[in-house]
Amino acid sequence: MPQKRTEVQVRAGVEADLAALTHLYNHFIRETAVTFDTDPFTTEQRRPWLHSHPEDGPYRLLVAHDARFVGQDRVLGYATSSPFRAKPAYATSVEVSVYCAPEATGRGVGTLLYDALFEALAGQDVHRAYAGIALPNEASLRLHARFGFAHVGTYREVGRKFGRYWDVAWYEKELGGGA
Repeated sequence: MPQKRTEVQVRAGVEADLAALTHLYNHFIRETAVTFDTDPFTTEQRRPWLHSHPEDGPYRLLVAHDARFVGQDRVLGYATSSPFRAKPAYATSVEVSVYCAPEATGRGVGTLLYDALFEALAGQDVHRAYAGIALPNEASLRLHARFGFAHVGTYREVGRKFGRYWDVAWYEKELGGGA
């Protein structure tokens, strides 16, 4: 059966993506409450974040890009798995997130990214994934429910941005890794 060509491809994030990833994240800082960062980043400020996500291991950065525009910054979104907390006993837990460019929402990019991320994590020593979702955010709630995340609690009015307080709902997903 012929394979259907897709215009969206997912791969590990690389240094060449840094400017586009920074631009995308800064959009969410400036325009939304989905992140509680309040000041946009420069690419140099964001570089340590990029390097904290190697191509292997439990802490990943996966990038969705439009394959029709080779050599251009056509990043449609990204997903990460990062340390959940710094203390050693948390090592088998990760915090995951996904960000899609405004023009890519509703196109299945978030689903492609999470499919690839959880496939990459399947062979890792990771037992649980956690996601914090600033409310309201129906699209993110639906995406996480589709991937089997269960609500474990909500921090009420935990962050203040744009002159108001925001709740953050926390979700978890069993990944099966770990001893």
